[in-house]
Amino acid sequence: MTAGAVAILGASDPAAKAKASAALAAAWAEGSMPIGAVEPPARPARPDQLELRPPRDMPKRRNFGSHAGRSALLHALTHIELNAIDLAWDIVARFAGMGLPREFFDDWVGVAAEEAGHFLLLSARLAEFGMRYGDLPAHDGLWEAAAATAGDLLARLAVVPLVLEARGLDVTPEMGARLERAGDPRSAAILRHIYEQEIGHVAIGRRWFDRLCRDYALSPEEVFHDRVRRFFKGELKTPFNHAARAAAGLPAHYYEPLAEPGDGGAA
Repeated sequence: MTAGAVAILGASDPAAKAKASAALAAAWAEGSMPIGAVEPPARPARPDQLELRPPRDMPKRRNFGSHAGRSALLHALTHIELNAIDLAWDIVARFAGMGLPREFFDDWVGVAAEEAGHFLLLSARLAEFGMRYGDLPAHDGLWEAAAATAGDLLARLAVVPLVLEARGLDVTPEMGARLERAGDPRSAAILRHIYEQEIGHVAIGRRWFDRLCRDYALSPEEVFHDRVRRFFKGELKTPFNHAARAAAGLPAHYYEPLAEPGDGGAA
């Protein structure tokens, strides 16, 4: 299976990457495929036309009322979901040699398949705006987090699902509401669907983070604080969506001590 994961990471065509993800997940679900041990690349392939910039160089997205503003938002979200596909396959391939139980791979292969579905939904909606993925610049912050945690599975789980994906739970409801107010219920419905599944992804991250910490006789909360402070740049942004984080099994005492100054109220 890791050979297939590495092939997906090496696919530069985004649609092909998403479709191959669904096919590999379906084959894995049959239950007879071995895990394997194939080393993943340092970073996934991307389309030649895609311009990647540091996050600080990306323009702010504020005008959801305009066609251009919604197009830029959809492009940014499509880029996030493409990265999410690769992050799921990378955790499968990169840490396959650690003797992890098959259930670990079941979970992350399932995440990869759902992220592929998110990408295809968003890219189809983007096409209805007359655009395709790669028409606008995108930031490289998500893969910077992957590179920083490539040698530490607990750090990867802490930073990617429990910080970055959890942040998506904080901001997505308001984005959907703004799209509704702008007269774009179709895009808002896609965001609601993604949001509901992302709660499950954060839950998977929390479950494996806690299980592995306990397997190693470590305190999950202490390790979470340690790994986030060491591997994540800056403080966690508020406000938090406490209800969605709680639904994912992520307790406030994990993340609130790492928050930027502010009230930390619910999103």
